[in-house]
Amino acid sequence: MSDESANSNASNDSARLYDPGELRLLVVDNEAAHARAMTESLEKVGYKCEVATSGPEAAKLVQRETYDIIITDMVMNDVDGMEILKLARKQLPDCEVVMVTGHATVPIAVEAMQKGAFNFLEKPITPARLRAIVEKAADAVALRRQNTELMQRLDERYGFEGIVYTSDKMKGVIDRLRRIAATDATVLITGESGTGKEMIAQAIHQNSPRRNKRIVALNTRAVSENLVESELFGHVKGSFTDAVADRVGAFQYANGGTLFLDEVGDMPMSTQIKLLRVLEESQITRVGDNKSIKVNVRLISATNRPLEDMIETGVFRNDLYFRLKVVTVELPALRERRDDVIPLMDHFRKMFLRRHEKPTAHFTPAVTKRFFAYDWPGNIRQLRNFVETMVVLDTDGSLDIDDLPPELADEAPESSEPVALVGSGESNLIGQPLSTVERWAIEETLKLTGGNREEAAKILKIGARTLYRRLDQYKNEEEGGEEEQDA
Repeated sequence: MSDESANSNASNDSARLYDPGELRLLVVDNEAAHARAMTESLEKVGYKCEVATSGPEAAKLVQRETYDIIITDMVMNDVDGMEILKLARKQLPDCEVVMVTGHATVPIAVEAMQKGAFNFLEKPITPARLRAIVEKAADAVALRRQNTELMQRLDERYGFEGIVYTSDKMKGVIDRLRRIAATDATVLITGESGTGKEMIAQAIHQNSPRRNKRIVALNTRAVSENLVESELFGHVKGSFTDAVADRVGAFQYANGGTLFLDEVGDMPMSTQIKLLRVLEESQITRVGDNKSIKVNVRLISATNRPLEDMIETGVFRNDLYFRLKVVTVELPALRERRDDVIPLMDHFRKMFLRRHEKPTAHFTPAVTKRFFAYDWPGNIRQLRNFVETMVVLDTDGSLDIDDLPPELADEAPESSEPVALVGSGESNLIGQPLSTVERWAIEETLKLTGGNREEAAKILKIGARTLYRRLDQYKNEEEGGEEEQDA
């Protein structure tokens, strides 16, 4: 096999999805000279190749090593190319296999492709043809890697593990979501503005059997009333003044996946009737069209409005309401889950430090107390915006009172008076022993500081060693209680 000029290399490097040097190739051929010629041709354009000059040797390598692409001869003694393909499919499911064949074995090579081979090369092989096929196989490997990485990022961002919480209320919500996600049930998410309804919808989709299909989000409030139907169901050219071309609506675009309707309480009554029909019949009719189109969509809707009250006043359909709320998820306001404030602060701090390429910075105890005591009318969205503002404005690595946005900076100034901690059990402490009250104060302050014992000690105005002794004492008391129960 003769070499060719560098100009015949497969394609422009700038268009590649991958670096050839990052891929591992295995070349398998009984003829050592032929294997060496293929290897040299591929190494000249940057691929890293290993060679096996027999089927058994190749089989051992496939079982022991990891390869991205295998190029194997079809006809070999003892273990042939079809067996190598079968072994690769089992051991290396993400590997692409290219078969090398003579003219007489082309039908077998076609059969190999039906069994999972990427492509085949017919002898005699030119360097240009070899590199072109390998480049296509490498593109397939790189694209699969990108998709895998994307799914991992989506899992991190939208999976249940990506939702920041420690409070019991949110633990109950997440437990409910885990049971809902695996089904195909229609879901209604309720909660105040800023509580994270869209992120919850994304998490449900990402953990559902439809995760490999798209999720389409549509905010009903953001669309003018006369265009809601077009956005949902699509339209045909000429159906109204501005309909200059056919348009695919959200239902059709999300076919096979999930449609998230935000602010569903703002949907016009005429559209509510059509949406109900779609949910009952699983088919849509585009505006200006008479033909029905079947759709298979999971619907997740959300609202911050009291739909029951809207039904009473006649602005929301009762029958649609019950179709939407097959399963409901109620998101608590941030003021109802204060244990999550500190973890959310820290999560957004790290995120915005990276995004704005700022050096490390930390919240002071004074700021932490302000955040913890604030009522958060805008919920998580407001907290996120506040943290970003502070990170952007910070110049000294200390996220302190001077970095606070006006809403919090205008709060009552810090004083030497103890700050009342907001918790769930303080009303039950009246009449309790002082040691019980002390333990409650320590545990609540640790929640306030996100577990930072040094900061907790400063707030409580006790020595760090005293705090550590108290915590050890509580631990020993708990372990002692467990031993008594076991006895």
